[in-house]
Amino acid sequence: MPSPNDPRTNRLLAALPDAEWGRWQALLEPVDLPLGKVLHESGGALEHVYFPTSALVSLLYVLADGGTAEIAVVGLEGLVGVTLFMGGGSTPSRAVVQSAGQGFRLPAPALQEEFQRAGPAMHLLLRYTQALITQMAQTAVCNRHHSLDQQLCRWLLLSLDRLPGNELVMTQELIGNMLGVRREGVTEAAGRLQAAGLIRYARGRITVLDRPGLEARTCECYGVVKKEYDRLLPHAAPG
Repeated sequence: MPSPNDPRTNRLLAALPDAEWGRWQALLEPVDLPLGKVLHESGGALEHVYFPTSALVSLLYVLADGGTAEIAVVGLEGLVGVTLFMGGGSTPSRAVVQSAGQGFRLPAPALQEEFQRAGPAMHLLLRYTQALITQMAQTAVCNRHHSLDQQLCRWLLLSLDRLPGNELVMTQELIGNMLGVRREGVTEAAGRLQAAGLIRYARGRITVLDRPGLEARTCECYGVVKKEYDRLLPHAAPG
């Protein structure tokens, strides 16, 4: 299994051509990403872009009353901070580490300079952004039209795709905040998945026991998102 201390465990970094990787490598800084760390706040200026290698980051929309709902999840497949190169400068979402781990960060000016070169890195970042937008749109559709069981299966599968293992360290309260539902609903849904032998949940740790079973139980939304990421982004092994 690739090491979280290797920046090219992150699939976007692994996909960079040699010339771009040579420019970025010296500028990347390893960072610990503890549970609950806020990488950027709603409306704030971004000073870095983050490339997780073993952490999971939620992009959350924050309501006026303090309530939150997850609009996307980012892990080793991507980056946090697309507004740095999309021209907006800030974003209405908050980025919070939801599963602790490691990653790397790159200063904002370095990423903006690379994007302005209009080379391979720019095209890679734009394809990633298109995939991320698909995830956001499908999350909205799923939360409106599908059952909590299906939403939880989708969320677990998307999270697993972005982590190096098959275990999530996550409380039911935090899952509820991610999905925008009450903790009691998550408890019941997780209990049904556990009773079906699909997951094991104990002391804040969710271990997936039967991934094909989860895939069979989820809605079409997971497949739509996965297909778009697979279509747009390379799955190069770290080199």
